[in-house]
Amino acid sequence: MAELFPEKPDDGMFQDAVDALRRGDRARAKELLTLLLKNDQNNATYWVWMSASVDNTKERIYCLQAALKLDPENGTAKRGLILLGALAPDETIQPFQMNRPRAWEEKLLLANEKPKEKGFKAIAKSPIARLMTVVLIGVGLCSVVVFGFILPRRTNVQPTTTNTPGPSPTFTATPTLFGATAIASPTYFGPTPLWMLLPETYTPTALYVNTQRAPESIDQYRSAKIAYEKGDWDLYIQNMELILRAEPQSADVYYYIGEAYRFKGNATKALAAYNDALEVNPEFGAAYLGLARGRLMQDPNTNVEILFNEAIDRDPNFGDIYLERARYFINRNDPEAALEDLEKADQLMPESPAVYLVYAKAYLALEDTENALAAAEKAYSLDITTLEIYPLLGELYVETEQYQSAIDALELYLVYEEEDAFAFAELGLAYYKIGDEEAALRNFDEAFSLNPGGLRRFYIYRGLINLENNNVDDAVSDLERAYDYDEGSFDVNLGLVRAYYLQEKFGNAFLKVEALKSLAETDEQTALVLYWRALIQEKREVPVDAIKTWRELLKMDADVMTAEMRAEAEQHLISIVTPTNTPKAGTGTPTPRTTATKTPTRTPSKTPTP
Repeated sequence: MAELFPEKPDDGMFQDAVDALRRGDRARAKELLTLLLKNDQNNATYWVWMSASVDNTKERIYCLQAALKLDPENGTAKRGLILLGALAPDETIQPFQMNRPRAWEEKLLLANEKPKEKGFKAIAKSPIARLMTVVLIGVGLCSVVVFGFILPRRTNVQPTTTNTPGPSPTFTATPTLFGATAIASPTYFGPTPLWMLLPETYTPTALYVNTQRAPESIDQYRSAKIAYEKGDWDLYIQNMELILRAEPQSADVYYYIGEAYRFKGNATKALAAYNDALEVNPEFGAAYLGLARGRLMQDPNTNVEILFNEAIDRDPNFGDIYLERARYFINRNDPEAALEDLEKADQLMPESPAVYLVYAKAYLALEDTENALAAAEKAYSLDITTLEIYPLLGELYVETEQYQSAIDALELYLVYEEEDAFAFAELGLAYYKIGDEEAALRNFDEAFSLNPGGLRRFYIYRGLINLENNNVDDAVSDLERAYDYDEGSFDVNLGLVRAYYLQEKFGNAFLKVEALKSLAETDEQTALVLYWRALIQEKREVPVDAIKTWRELLKMDADVMTAEMRAEAEQHLISIVTPTNTPKAGTGTPTPRTTATKTPTRTPSKTPTP
């Protein structure tokens, strides 16, 4: 067991974590081990014990692999990975030792078979010893009541107020004072923090200004900084308000209080604090930025450009103003103006992951996928703990057909953001592209349950999956929603042609295939239109037009269709044309193939269906 314990636990915190695990309090153990690993990520023992406190197998494997990487001879980590199936069995690894009797064996021993207890255990079971213990406890309780409650109330001296620390707060992924969006919860629950599951740790961003504090404020300011680094905004506000008593003319203190309220999601109190800062110092540029952010929280469509301009006029070297205004321009469909601000922000904040993240969004708005992906990957390399980077990377990897990379990024992101419908839809699309229809369907279902009406462009993919699985009615429902989003999509219209055909709604199918002719842009698409038109006309018992359409298809170059399509066209001609070249009226036709190509694209494949 020696390898499970460090030689010098961090102020007893490690032992508290172990005790919490032994009594089944995994949440408390996880909280303590999180704090220990934040201070020492290279401690293999901490990682081993963390594996016992996390919530799922994937996290356990990660923790044990981290321990084994730090200590390749760690037998506990090896045994755990073998049991979890993440490491091949190794005969050199000894199993966990069973050096004490099992519980059921202990219960089977008769009283006279058990060895007589000696020492403290024997004394503890003595009735006399128990009686003395009860008496001592009673005396102790009386002393506490008398000296702790009764006597202090008889004096006018007020005891010093102390703040008893409660459970450790959640550490946000990037708790920077500017740009933070997450609302911290007071206790650590949920998935392991992102910085712990990745090989790098985060460094807190410096405050806007480092004002020289009054001597009587130093202790409170120190407490406020600790609360800030933990994301405990209530405690932070409490300490900053105490500083105001000693420094009522410090505009930055009001500003920081406003920022804390903004991080809590309270725009009204944040705006009040920013205005208080301007009452103290009308030239304090950061407060104008705060006002712009606060008003955008209340109404994302409000025009706050004048506030950004006021902020820049008073503090032209504050990079966050340019960065925030760039976000503002992107949301108003002006990515070119955003790029100009980003250039300035990049000069003032070199190597800032936030700047490159917004660069990526600006290039994506301009449909410049190459530069968008380069900027997003740069942001990721600078700070892999920023959760916002992952869905953007996922979207860009899908755009550039790097589907497995998209899956990796989006799966990790959705561990922490379980209600992002767009991310589920993108993940479903990535799985669809690699042919994993089961995973695609699962993620599409989750996305549409979270946002039924806002993701219509993704319905085509679920519709095609349902079509492949012969869930025709569900396919029609999805494809009609996709059609409402994009009436001019060749793939959506062709999917509806197929679905109506399978429903035996041949009139609807004919109308749709006639409209489809005007949407065909390539010879391959034209071949698909002719193929389905001929099949539909056979079912509608219009053999003359069916023959004409089959012959028109066979006149096309062989390389614009598959060999199966061409062979099927020839067979249909034979089946409906007599030796005298007279159509056979009402002759039935074979059921067409319904296998769909996995991906709807601008240039469909040469198979009969997209």
